[in-house]
Amino acid sequence: MLGLIRKAAVAAIVLGSTVVSAQTRLQGAGATFPNPLYQRWVSEYQTINPSVQIDYQSIGSGGGIKGITEKTIDFAGSDAPMNKKEFDAAGGKDNLVQVPTTAGAVVPAYNLPGVSGEVKFTGELLADIFAGKVSVLNDAKLVELNPGVSLPELPITPAYRTDGSGTTFVWSNYLATQSDSFKSSVGAGKSVKWPTGQGGKGNEGVAAIVQSTEGSLGYIELNYALQNKISFGAIKNKEGKFVKATPAAVSAAGAGAVDKMTGSVLSADIWNQAGAESYPAAAFTYIIFYKDLNNVKSKEHAQALVDFVYWATHKGQAAATSMDYAPLAGPVQAKVVEALSTVTFKGEPIKPSMK
Repeated sequence: MLGLIRKAAVAAIVLGSTVVSAQTRLQGAGATFPNPLYQRWVSEYQTINPSVQIDYQSIGSGGGIKGITEKTIDFAGSDAPMNKKEFDAAGGKDNLVQVPTTAGAVVPAYNLPGVSGEVKFTGELLADIFAGKVSVLNDAKLVELNPGVSLPELPITPAYRTDGSGTTFVWSNYLATQSDSFKSSVGAGKSVKWPTGQGGKGNEGVAAIVQSTEGSLGYIELNYALQNKISFGAIKNKEGKFVKATPAAVSAAGAGAVDKMTGSVLSADIWNQAGAESYPAAAFTYIIFYKDLNNVKSKEHAQALVDFVYWATHKGQAAATSMDYAPLAGPVQAKVVEALSTVTFKGEPIKPSMK
């Protein structure tokens, strides 16, 4: 009888280990900008593919690039496309696949007590605020832009990201197109030295500062502003129109970007684009992984990653729309499929198996 029990116990252990080994686990990390959408995708995808478990950690674009370079994660999220230095650190541009997953907006979010109307900004004025040149809410330039809006006599507290981030990359690059002074003094990149204000980690940290600090003005992703019911303003675009961020306005900014996308590393800057309906502080966000997925555990893991990215950039786009991100246009989706067709695992082609 004891022998039978022991055999049953051994069988249970073997069965249990089989279940564990059959579970395909993927680890991603990076951009906070698309994190709410990525968590939704992960949840939905695991419902239809329960054998695949995906963990995405919202640690900032800089952390994602570091993780994929050091091969501690299977895929990275980044709001900023990789630059030459980053490509070189990862073995060269030809070693990687970088595809847009959705597009979003960075908005000027504010906490202005007593202000009920929508506040309007120009890019030049925002650049002056974040450079410390405009420091009070009732500055003549703000008052002139906002007739009929009673702006309080409060100091402005710019709220910014302390971590390397794609959100900062988008915001600083946009402001640099609006002000030569900002470009030369603050500059543009995933991390810059802000001369004034208060810093927070992640979109979450900046949102928390804006919520708790009267007179604050921070740059956060549209989704975070809407989820946390934080007021944000309209920005004057290249055509002279004041446009508030919406998925449609972001999609308008991305129109025509497909012509700039070639090969397996896809990227296009869509801030400060022409078009009356275009929102000016807009950008794609990206998933990045190795073209030959020899850094993942098995061919099954490689297939799972390619299938997830294909699903996210196709059927997953419905969730993007519902969460105030801008979905990928059809021609951009076609470019993503072309990039995915280059993926291999130890030299063996890995094609998307989901349709």
